[in-house]
Amino acid sequence: MQKRRINACLILKDGWVVQSIGFRRYLPVGRPEVTVEFLNAWGIDEIILIDISATARGCPPDFAMVSRVSKHCFVPLAVGGGLATVDAMRRMIRSGADKVIVNAAALRQPDLVTEAARVLGTQCVVVAIDAALDDAGRYQVYSHLDRRRHSRSVIEYAREAERRGAGEILLTSVDRDGSRLGFDVDLVRSVADAVGIEVIAVGGAGHPSHFEAVFCDGRVNAAAAGNFFHYSEHSVIATKQYLRQRGVEVRIDTQATYAGTPFDPAGRVGKHADEDLYHRQFSYHPEELI
Repeated sequence: MQKRRINACLILKDGWVVQSIGFRRYLPVGRPEVTVEFLNAWGIDEIILIDISATARGCPPDFAMVSRVSKHCFVPLAVGGGLATVDAMRRMIRSGADKVIVNAAALRQPDLVTEAARVLGTQCVVVAIDAALDDAGRYQVYSHLDRRRHSRSVIEYAREAERRGAGEILLTSVDRDGSRLGFDVDLVRSVADAVGIEVIAVGGAGHPSHFEAVFCDGRVNAAAAGNFFHYSEHSVIATKQYLRQRGVEVRIDTQATYAGTPFDPAGRVGKHADEDLYHRQFSYHPEELI
């Protein structure tokens, strides 16, 4: 069975990783190099880095920052923000990124996706789609630059992105962003069923069970979170062990695994029973001979 991917989605604002809440509020987290280093040690499967300042200001990406970050990253690194030309994407790959992410530029210039796929290969091109419900309960494409919904259907736009050569779709629920209420499973499933490429679900993770729900009910193999991983040490390992105990196939190759560890109702690593702790304290461990 294919193992499910747990990705980290890092939002950069003015050079710092921030916590995003509803695409409107941003709380500081720390330097991207440090954040990436910790996530690597905790066994993350892929890191997604999106610089929202570059697109908003119309300035080129910070290639030097990506180069620094890539030195601490030993998993696939996907980078977006300010990538408006194929030349910029090519330079981003040379700076250490494994994939490039286009969002606003793809909305303005749909042919950019086609050209990027031709030059870099479909495996390198990720189209990011921000989705929001309208008053009629339909999922529409949302623009974070002018903070409005487009008239385009999310499903139609996802199909177009696939036709133009996108290798993956990064699907973010604006309504669930920073809510900790769980992924929008209906949105994720509708897009995953409509396209034949990988869909990465983002937005709303607040409990390990939310990953289980989006994997099983949303029918995707990859899901990402940002805020959920920032404030709890070993958060990625704990999430993966929670999923493994419930039969979800994930990769765990870190030194710590939390195998056999109980979890509390909040999804955090729980306390072992007093009897178990007593046994561990007084059990005999023979000398290891090397």
